Amino acid sequence: MPLNLPPEALEAQHRFREAESIEEKVATLEEYISLIPKHKGTDHLRADLRRKLSKLKSASQTRTTSTKQLSPYHIDKEGIGQVVLVGQPNVGKSALVAALTNATPEVAEYPFTTWTPTPGMMEFKHVQIQLIDTPPLNEEFVDPEMLNLLRRADLILIVVDLQGFPIQQLEDSLALLENNRILPDHLASQPFEGRRPTFVPMMVLANKCDDERCDEDFEVLCELLEAQLPILPVSAATGHSVEEMKQAVFEQLDVIRVFAKPPGKEPDFTAPFVLKRGGTVGEFAAKVHQDFVKNLKSARVWGSATHDGQMVGRDHVLHDRDVVELKA
Repeated sequence: MPLNLPPEALEAQHRFREAESIEEKVATLEEYISLIPKHKGTDHLRADLRRKLSKLKSASQTRTTSTKQLSPYHIDKEGIGQVVLVGQPNVGKSALVAALTNATPEVAEYPFTTWTPTPGMMEFKHVQIQLIDTPPLNEEFVDPEMLNLLRRADLILIVVDLQGFPIQQLEDSLALLENNRILPDHLASQPFEGRRPTFVPMMVLANKCDDERCDEDFEVLCELLEAQLPILPVSAATGHSVEEMKQAVFEQLDVIRVFAKPPGKEPDFTAPFVLKRGGTVGEFAAKVHQDFVKNLKSARVWGSATHDGQMVGRDHVLHDRDVVELKA
């Protein structure tokens, strides 16, 4: 039977879909249900909406009773950048975080094994990168605190299953993020109506690319996606292409490593200082010691300089793996 929803019910439905907080979703969903005509054609719809309302109220009560507790999604940034993994159920996010970091998220063959975010640290060439596993994206409900975590992230990795339906998984993930006003940063120059979205750098990881035999599948996927976002193959199970993935994540974070060389000594290449790309000698000096901010007399650079040991000023722009000697 046709639903024959009146205009006011359709308007309430639209407000429910646009609502962001749990409280707002509960209020608009209650209104929507009250405006749906009661007949056989709407029985299933009203039952489904009542189930959604029950889940939302339960989530709201949980948040109310724990207002004094810090949300599990409030995770302090550590290392050189905070990278959040998202994706549809069973794409292997937890397996990747477990394989790449010291974290131990629950890993299973069945979906929805991750209920809370799990952070871990991934080492890459003497720096640490924070990876965070998250619950699967769900079109019915995403915790607003999780959305805030994504908005604060330095990089979002959208994980898809190369052996499943990767294009549909990616489209669904991007659509859910877009519906919550979280978009890839390459779209930041486009005009938008209404409240401006949050733009975050994003990459796609095609997981379960277990060996070279999967490379052809990966190439086909890249051709079909037409380079909408940077995409990389990786395997949590075999480690295939893991080092290339780490390098790409490091580059996306847009930072450089700079090594301090004490006068008359060799630099310690195991303890780099990290600057944003475009960082200067003056910014590096401030990280080494505050005394250099006022008392820096000279600086010499090995690496990006015209010649090794070149004398440079405070405004000299450094590059990745430069070695710098400071004198006060």
